[in-house]
Amino acid sequence: MTVIYERVALIGLGLIAGSMALAMRRGGLAGEIVGTARSAETRTIAQEIGLCDRIVETAAEAVEGADLVVLCVPVGAMGAVTGQIAPHLARGATVTDVGSVKKDVIATVGPLLPDHVAFVPGHPLAGTEHSGPRSGFAELFENRYLILTPPEGTDKEATLKLRALWEAFGALVEEMDADHHDLVLAVTSHAPHLIAYTMVGVADDLRRVTDSEVIRYSAAGFRDFTRIAASDPTMWRDVFLSNKEATLEILGRFTEELFALQRAIRQGDGDHLFDYFTRTRAIRRGIIEAGQDTDAPDFGRGARRKGEAAE
Repeated sequence: MTVIYERVALIGLGLIAGSMALAMRRGGLAGEIVGTARSAETRTIAQEIGLCDRIVETAAEAVEGADLVVLCVPVGAMGAVTGQIAPHLARGATVTDVGSVKKDVIATVGPLLPDHVAFVPGHPLAGTEHSGPRSGFAELFENRYLILTPPEGTDKEATLKLRALWEAFGALVEEMDADHHDLVLAVTSHAPHLIAYTMVGVADDLRRVTDSEVIRYSAAGFRDFTRIAASDPTMWRDVFLSNKEATLEILGRFTEELFALQRAIRQGDGDHLFDYFTRTRAIRRGIIEAGQDTDAPDFGRGARRKGEAAE
């Protein structure tokens, strides 16, 4: 592999940033990797494990001389962070992010950036329920989709260069309009996370009545809900507030489908239930055939080093 960026600044040092750092180091894709995080504890851990070549205290210091800046902070914090780094960005640098909402990020971050940098928003559809600087691993992005949503007029060379970095990580890169991205993610990620949080919350209420039975007798379906619901609460709070329109639209459709299933169960309409479950089962087969999951027993949990994808 050849160096793609001479100096990369990672703002935020959680799962995604850590995995990017390890993937860049594995492939020799960056001349220098500089990292920073708001928490002194996070910076200390990152320093101890050698996650980056340099760990600095502030975002402004991290971006000095960087030709790629990656915003790896919660969506709700991106505006404040961008305001801190904007005066210090090098001419010709590329700024990107890894947030799972794109329209709001573009509206928040874009106007704060100077004209002499390129802004190429991105979203890796990869993750686990784990967080923090110790949670990253270089293989996280392999065979996972990375969506770029460059606004109109974005420098094409900057987009191609960033695409090359993600492809070197093993990611499957696609470009998409920001509005469409947010709707797609509301279906595939945001609404499912909210439903998972709700199911676990209901179970917690039941647990107060049934002592510890909900936890002791959890079947695979509920365990999968708890895995999803273990995701970072700050990140998901910001996601729902930033992508409220698309999420509410999908939740409305979900409610309609749920009412239809309730009616079928109440009326004993087995044909409706069977047909519905047959259609939805085909979605699972399509995900496996696309290489985005495995049909191994127990969803291949035993074979995965760091847990299943959560986003």
